[in-house]
Amino acid sequence: MSRDALLSIDGLNAYYGKSHILHGVTFQVGQGEVVSLLGRNGSGRSTTLKAIMGLVPPAGGTVTLKGRNLAGQRPFAICRSGIAYVPEEREVFLNLTVDENLRMGEQKGAEGAPRWTVEQMFDYFPRLKERRNTRAGSLSGGEQQMLTMCRSLLGNPLVILIDEPTEGLAPKIVTVVGEAIADINRRGVSVLLVEQKLTIALKVSHRVCVMGHGRIVFEGRPEQLTSDAKLMEEWLAV
Repeated sequence: MSRDALLSIDGLNAYYGKSHILHGVTFQVGQGEVVSLLGRNGSGRSTTLKAIMGLVPPAGGTVTLKGRNLAGQRPFAICRSGIAYVPEEREVFLNLTVDENLRMGEQKGAEGAPRWTVEQMFDYFPRLKERRNTRAGSLSGGEQQMLTMCRSLLGNPLVILIDEPTEGLAPKIVTVVGEAIADINRRGVSVLLVEQKLTIALKVSHRVCVMGHGRIVFEGRPEQLTSDAKLMEEWLAV
């Protein structure tokens, strides 16, 4: 890999009950890099993010951030170490205002991580500024997605895990979210992205990892993936 490894996943296994979901998942996210996890539904992409965050207990393997193994730690400790997580379900505090939700995300953050402010979040998504005193439960799905991303960034992470950020969003909002992800990365935050829309994932990513049956079946640059029609057909075609 051309960049220094920031987040290293090695031999990660995970179960839901007796179902073996992740089978020795191994990949890296470099310093200043966007890596997308691609694959069909059920391939293990979202479970990988949850296992990294400790929301699904790993059953073997390591999750190493800047040389420190975090596997087996509780989610709040992993977050404080420098990994932020934007869940597909968004999980905003419905009875709190936009401004209160953002304040809930503020943390000291990891050493050496870029620093973020609420006003910077409003620069990304002016609609949130307009609705800063509105309860999050009254926001649209797109607005809640923006809010969740911003709340996670205010923890000042080294790397942010983002799960299906454009799911169910209008095309105009999809573009805004994609541009925000690219700019977040330009400002120094590494990104691990799960995204079903290939056009967005391929546009913002430095590298892509394709998952199938709980394993990494391809890892390389976006152009390497798109030039391999057989691989695309086998693992990504619907």
